[in-house]
Amino acid sequence: MSNQSQGEVDAANVMASAMKAAEDLYNIRETYFPSNPDDKISRLQAHSDLALNLLDSIPSEQRKLPMQRATYEYLRGKILDVFPEYRKEAEDHLSKAVKLSPSLADAWLCLGNCIWKKGDLPSAKNCFTLALSKGPNKKILSQLSMLERRMAQGAENQADIVEESIKHAKEAIMLDVKDGNSWYNLGNACLTCFFVTGAWDHSKLLQSLKAYQNAVCARSNKFLMNPLVTWLSVYVYACVLDTSSLRVLFHSLPIRMSMISLCYQNPFIQVNKYLENYERALSGFEAAASRDPGLNSTEEVRKIVNLLDKLESLLRGQTKAKRLNSLASSLAAVNLNPSYRKATVGILSDGLNKKVAIIGKVLFFVKHENVAPLYYLVCDTDQSCYVLSVYGIRDEACDIEIKDPLQIKEGDQLTLLEPNYRDVDFSWNGKVCAAYRFNSVRVDFLEQVIVNGKAISSTQAVRTAILAQHKP
Repeated sequence: MSNQSQGEVDAANVMASAMKAAEDLYNIRETYFPSNPDDKISRLQAHSDLALNLLDSIPSEQRKLPMQRATYEYLRGKILDVFPEYRKEAEDHLSKAVKLSPSLADAWLCLGNCIWKKGDLPSAKNCFTLALSKGPNKKILSQLSMLERRMAQGAENQADIVEESIKHAKEAIMLDVKDGNSWYNLGNACLTCFFVTGAWDHSKLLQSLKAYQNAVCARSNKFLMNPLVTWLSVYVYACVLDTSSLRVLFHSLPIRMSMISLCYQNPFIQVNKYLENYERALSGFEAAASRDPGLNSTEEVRKIVNLLDKLESLLRGQTKAKRLNSLASSLAAVNLNPSYRKATVGILSDGLNKKVAIIGKVLFFVKHENVAPLYYLVCDTDQSCYVLSVYGIRDEACDIEIKDPLQIKEGDQLTLLEPNYRDVDFSWNGKVCAAYRFNSVRVDFLEQVIVNGKAISSTQAVRTAILAQHKP
């Protein structure tokens, strides 16, 4: 073998080793969650330096051909882009790679992700669509689906954009029905659709659940074989559909702490908050914080605890019988639709109470740090106080573009149709037993709320959404 041929073989071997080093680098990024986030950055820096040194050991004369140069530029850009922040140097190398070899799909994928980091979402989408014009690719389709969910945030046509996200997620699955990541992405897309379209169509939750279950069964993906995904899937059934038998299964499933930080990135912890499963939400956020402090889940724990403390304090201050009797007696008679049965909080069933209506007086509007829901303290006709959480209604106090007063304010009389009831009763972090104990009522749509005998204007409707966030 000539010296030139041997040199080409050696260069090819080094290039293959550099590719392996880049893959190992990204594996560290996806699986290493030290207690100190700086330790992760340090490890990534050390391994990226080694990978770059390995790549640079290829003689310049062995990377003169367009494909050789394209591969070199692609790997260099990919290695530089492993860090959370945007790096222009990484974008420059990846841009050179796709110019030298437009058919290099992985380079387009990395370039799109890099541009996404700097917030240029349309350009990132353009990278993905250009790559797909060269041929179908499940990784790019999945990433495009995720990007579209992010682009839906704040858009006027949110539902249409999320439908496109679902379409691309399904196309990725068609390319490989055994790929767990593709099924997992479809589950996230369907769950996002549920919230964007008003959080009323439980069939979207069932579609999401089925996708997550298929992800669990996809043995091609080690991450999704983890019991965490099964745990999350069962949670949807147990809490959304309120099936007690599945709750038993939910509590019996093991969860490996090495994967629990991924739970924070998964929308299911947010679903816990949405369904007012405060204890489970706190447990999920706290477990995520212990595994990866960089996820800022400790801040979410603080927000929930502050809210619960405020609710508990307000409820303790409303126990004077004379005041409650006065409030209850001031509730005017309401002419209900005959199809609804009038009830009080004390006789509501756990979960959704179909064809039931309750009447109450608003005592307080409870300010808190999250956008949704709106919280109120309400007095029932039998002098019982409960916490009311309202979804689907805009809080004009936080919207400078709307000059109308709050649709629901202190002193208003409310009629709540088909309320969702939950008895909140749990302790947290060393507090005495039943530290948080109160009746909770939730309504999801403005059509369920009548204020002072009048329906709320449809202009006050607002959608609650869980949308994709890019975490490199």
